[in-house]
Amino acid sequence: MNTAWVGARSSATPSQLEALARAIRNTPIIDHHAHPLLKLEALAKHPLLSITSEAHNGDVVHAAIHSLPHLRAVRQLSALLNCNNTWEDVVAAIEQKRIDSPLEWTAQCLDGIETLLLDDGLDDGDDAQDVVWHNDYTRTECKRIVRIETVAADIIKRIGKTCDASPRTGKDVLNDAYDDWIGELDTLINEAIDDPDVVAFKSVICYRTGLHVASTVNEVEARAAFVDIISNFALLDFTKLQEVALNDLVVHRTAMLIRDSPSKLKKPIQFHTGLGDNDIILAKSSPAHLQNFIRAYPTVPIVLLHAGYPFMREVGYLATVYEHVYADIGEVFPCVSEDGQEQVLRQILELCPWSKILWSTDGHWFPETYLLAVTQMREVLTNVLTNYVRKGHIGYKAAIELVQDILFRNSNKLYHLDIDFMELDEEPGAGVGPYASDLELFQLFLKDQPPPDFVRICWNDYTATPRMRMIPFRKFKSLLDQGQPTDISIAKAVFGLIQNDHLVPSIAPIGEYRLHPDFSSLRPGPTEGHVSMYGEFREKSGAPVALCPRSLLQKAVDLGTQNGLSFLLGFEIEFLLLERVEGADTSATLSLNSLNPFKHRPAEASGRFSTLVTDGHAWSVSRYFADPKVANLLRDIVHALDSMGIYVEQIHAESATGQFELILPPYPPIQAVDTLLHTRDVMFALATAAGYKVTLHPKPLPTACGTASHTHMSISSPGGDKPEVYEPFYAGILKHLRAITAFTYSNPASFERLKDGAWAGGRWVTWGTQNRETPLRKIEGSHWELKAMDGLANPYLAMAAVLLSGIHGYMEREKLIWGDCEIDPAKLTPNDRAELEVTDMLPASVEEALTALKGDEKLVEFLGQEVVERYCAVKEFEMAFLAEMGEEERRNWIMERY
Repeated sequence: MNTAWVGARSSATPSQLEALARAIRNTPIIDHHAHPLLKLEALAKHPLLSITSEAHNGDVVHAAIHSLPHLRAVRQLSALLNCNNTWEDVVAAIEQKRIDSPLEWTAQCLDGIETLLLDDGLDDGDDAQDVVWHNDYTRTECKRIVRIETVAADIIKRIGKTCDASPRTGKDVLNDAYDDWIGELDTLINEAIDDPDVVAFKSVICYRTGLHVASTVNEVEARAAFVDIISNFALLDFTKLQEVALNDLVVHRTAMLIRDSPSKLKKPIQFHTGLGDNDIILAKSSPAHLQNFIRAYPTVPIVLLHAGYPFMREVGYLATVYEHVYADIGEVFPCVSEDGQEQVLRQILELCPWSKILWSTDGHWFPETYLLAVTQMREVLTNVLTNYVRKGHIGYKAAIELVQDILFRNSNKLYHLDIDFMELDEEPGAGVGPYASDLELFQLFLKDQPPPDFVRICWNDYTATPRMRMIPFRKFKSLLDQGQPTDISIAKAVFGLIQNDHLVPSIAPIGEYRLHPDFSSLRPGPTEGHVSMYGEFREKSGAPVALCPRSLLQKAVDLGTQNGLSFLLGFEIEFLLLERVEGADTSATLSLNSLNPFKHRPAEASGRFSTLVTDGHAWSVSRYFADPKVANLLRDIVHALDSMGIYVEQIHAESATGQFELILPPYPPIQAVDTLLHTRDVMFALATAAGYKVTLHPKPLPTACGTASHTHMSISSPGGDKPEVYEPFYAGILKHLRAITAFTYSNPASFERLKDGAWAGGRWVTWGTQNRETPLRKIEGSHWELKAMDGLANPYLAMAAVLLSGIHGYMEREKLIWGDCEIDPAKLTPNDRAELEVTDMLPASVEEALTALKGDEKLVEFLGQEVVERYCAVKEFEMAFLAEMGEEERRNWIMERY
């Protein structure tokens, strides 16, 4: 199943959501229904306050300051104009823009719009710029939309003035005038049909007599209404058609002329529906009234404008069941609140195919109407679509197509524009922060808990050292409230440091990355007053950073998605609980000389930790929990994790004195690793508060069992439990396992644990069903366990190497040449080994593992040359540093840090 298209619950990854957000930011807009801007000298004639309201004059427009759309506009405009967030300050800032740089401000307001299709039939037309003027602000030249009622009314005005001045009178003259009106109307409509600069027609019959258009034209009533207007023209202040029969005639004749035109490319008629000023008759503005008219002209494209607000579902229904009907979702941006805009989009999408949906600004008079419409549209699309993708209602690739269709392709096709699709250029740093739903996620996260003191943004470096930055909550919240980015600057040297902050000699402390928090990873803790989330590194331009471990794992997940594979990972955390030795010489740590980072004093460090007093500690024994201090600590860890939404599946004693295992539930890969790291932080914090030390040292006690970080894996996508799917996957892992070991056994201490006959996964490259002496243990179906990993590994890098190897195995239909090993592989005879293909051993040291990694050209290709070179450089520098220590000193040094 292609989840990237059809969607699957909880399968969306941060990079997929970011790809969707990027498409929303960078898709150019064909604004298929808008109006000209006012000339600079005419701007003062119209109230700026009307930009978020259909109330345009008098006291009613001033009531807009108490509306949600107005308040939102003030927030957005004040942030952009860098002024105080009051309407008075916004107006002053805009007026200053009009004085200082009116053209630049207009260009900024219309940024992102590919072309405008302009209905230039609004009142006060002399105050507005012409269509061609707008070409300076769009990538493609703008086109006209002909408002048919304005054309009809203008002809009547000319005929009325002519008849008034003529000495001829009588019925025949009036009937001739009617025929002249019809003839001139037909001529102008046909000219517009043939005019390449006209792409559509627009009807405002909704404002005049309502959308209940008669099925046929009543010529008698139409002629009589026309004659009445002309015969009384001198007494009338005629400005617009108000007669039912004449309005019905105009839309019918336009539709008939389009229908009968020789061109196969029929130009659409746009109908104003729903939302409008107080000139509209709301009860007659529902597009449902147009159904008979729609049926009468099945070859004439019809566009229902403004989402029909508040009749959105009627619009969606008509666009769904009639091939030639299209739904527009404009004008509600910015005239409706954010929640209302989201409801409009959701209700249209309930039924309507997105191939039938168009978007427009309905921008008019003021450039700020375009700016607000585009800004709010992108926010709402992001909020709604990322939520749909997270829930699995739609795959991220389909959501990207939806965006591009609604904003560009549908209008490009409908109006026969033939514009090449070309994404907008994204300026460095522009919009590359977390996607717009971050504030929503953060607010939801905080809903049922007190505000924290600090927000942590965390990462795991190439030595698996957990690092983080803390931001005071008030500062972080203000950034979100103001729509500011929450990414932070981190030196590019971050992936060249070892545990004590010494930098690999070949790497310079030059340049910076941006660390972007992933709000989907938000968790309370690990200590009271803190909340944490994990971040992904990006360049200032927004480009992904190849060296980022979390992004690398995301790359693996994405590759799996592209090949129809999704995964669940579940980690076991084995840990040793130690007591801190009071009065220990805590200064007996490494003292590094800046000129020689491997020189240290004193020669050996004193022990800072001791094992717990035990009454026969052993695997799964119950007596150890009789110690209330230990029992309470383990209980508190489980309760704390439970309050964070991390539900521990089991906890039990392991073999070594003070050793325990805590089992986490399965999650998708990124979430699984984030949860693993957060859980460790919680354990470390609570143990320290209780006077204990938790260590992940792989072999803390030379004569006891070691400590691992076993990983359970399964292919969760449909068909994942079929042998033809999972066997090539695990064959790929076994094929590259020697090189993968460089990531899973990343420290000299790791190889102290690597022994045969110790339930540690052994030293041979093989697998076995329920065999704990093989590095890969098959449990059932696609559920296997990787035993060759410990707590000193960077789990993002390790899991990226594992998944990429497995996915490529699946893609290449790798054969599982290794047989099912049913005994300890160390005890196989040479003949058994040959039969089961158990011929390779895992590396015996970090150095050998790094050599295997460098020599595995395919895995280097999967991971990226830059990642492998940097990882090897860091590990080699770290190994040289650790080699200068004595055995006991190194053990204590590692325990202090892991």
